[in-house]
Amino acid sequence: MEPRFTLTDNEIGAKFAKRFGTASLAIIQSPLPKVTQELVSLRVSQINGCGWCVDIHTKELAAAGESAVRINLVAAWREATVYTETERAALALAEEGTRVADAAPGVSDDTWESVRKHFDDDRTAALVALVAQMNSANRLAVILHQRGGSYEPGMFG
Repeated sequence: MEPRFTLTDNEIGAKFAKRFGTASLAIIQSPLPKVTQELVSLRVSQINGCGWCVDIHTKELAAAGESAVRINLVAAWREATVYTETERAALALAEEGTRVADAAPGVSDDTWESVRKHFDDDRTAALVALVAQMNSANRLAVILHQRGGSYEPGMFG
């Protein structure tokens, strides 16, 4: 399956992509730990079936020195012992925030309380923005049939 469309080859698409990328800088430059950002991005991408984004975030985690065990167990994080309570709170928010259409209450009060216990206002804002932005990025990549496999760590600077 080849990509359907290259968004950046179109004037409107290029404008959108530039602004989308600029918005991500607020998250990237936030005090939310980079490993947490990548774990959350990977989990959201797994749920959404985005091969392109799964490729990016598994490789970025590996390049950051994360073990294969931690990377491979993200899909089953609730049954794994390799994540901190803080990471578990972030992963719970990632799942519940991604599966809002599947869960009537959306993000549960328990998950929200756990997030607020582990993350200050700046980190919470970055985490919420990251979940929302990754869901958007996944949808773009899935709609356009962007395939995983060719990403090289650091490719996007």
